[in-house]
Amino acid sequence: MKYGFGVDVGGTSVKIAYFDETGLLLDKWEIPTNTAENGKAIMPDIAASIAGYLEDHNIPRETILGIGLGVPAPVNAEGYAEPCVNLGWPAQNVSQALSELTGFPVRSGNDATNAALGECWKGGHNCDNMVFATLGTGVGGGIVIDGRVMHGVHGGGAEIGHIPLRVDAPDLCNCGKYGCAELYCSANGLVRVAGKIMEKDDTPSSLRSGKLTAKGIFDAGKAGDALALKILDRYYQYLAELLANICQVIDPEVVVLGGGVSRAGQMLIDGIVPYFRKLVVFGAVNIRFEIATLGNDAGAYGAFKLAVDTFLT
Repeated sequence: MKYGFGVDVGGTSVKIAYFDETGLLLDKWEIPTNTAENGKAIMPDIAASIAGYLEDHNIPRETILGIGLGVPAPVNAEGYAEPCVNLGWPAQNVSQALSELTGFPVRSGNDATNAALGECWKGGHNCDNMVFATLGTGVGGGIVIDGRVMHGVHGGGAEIGHIPLRVDAPDLCNCGKYGCAELYCSANGLVRVAGKIMEKDDTPSSLRSGKLTAKGIFDAGKAGDALALKILDRYYQYLAELLANICQVIDPEVVVLGGGVSRAGQMLIDGIVPYFRKLVVFGAVNIRFEIATLGNDAGAYGAFKLAVDTFLT
């Protein structure tokens, strides 16, 4: 039996998990993400944490098949990552950097793409073909085809948050483009949509008191607030359009929704599906919608699956 590590680097913390070769999670922990001086300590901190774990648990190095790594940036097949703005990192080969520090082979991928692979592998969705959408502060995603994650030639595959939904809209995305899906389909996008509707609609609503939040809008909708339901209906249409555009090309078995917005659960799915089915044709009308199950561990699972697929012989 071989073992290894899945590492998911975030802006606040680095999640590290220890697995056996079947994907059974044996242990997990976190270390702070030290972004000082352009994040130069992050890789050494990861290496030191893994080395310390092996020593503390008397784990022979020869039992380790390798390390899977996820970072918040596009990563190509050779492990070369574009600049990680959240970490302060310049463009670099992250696989090579961590391998040199640990002495183990490393396979790397984008964090959201890794999460998709993790959900497909161990999320209980019973599939080999998946579209995964993370609906949080922004919109991230991943696409798995025949059990393999789609990275793209430049490591930017499945950047679904930047699919243009409203090319003529005046809304400027953080990426520098206009009309990106992230502006309408993220948690912040829901708040943006709500603000625009509320400017033109004077329907009485509990949303008019206090700060607007995505959770607050869903909670008001669950309580039957008429304006909240109108806002959510528009939001569901945006999400359905985004996901229909992707699924009509990819034709997956299942769409899995993760991120903070997915905590709305079945209410979110029930809102999207009717609009989705009006937009797609052929077998795509039968695509399942499910909520992610692995939570914050999805990225570590997916990172380790990259290592398993590459290094387990």
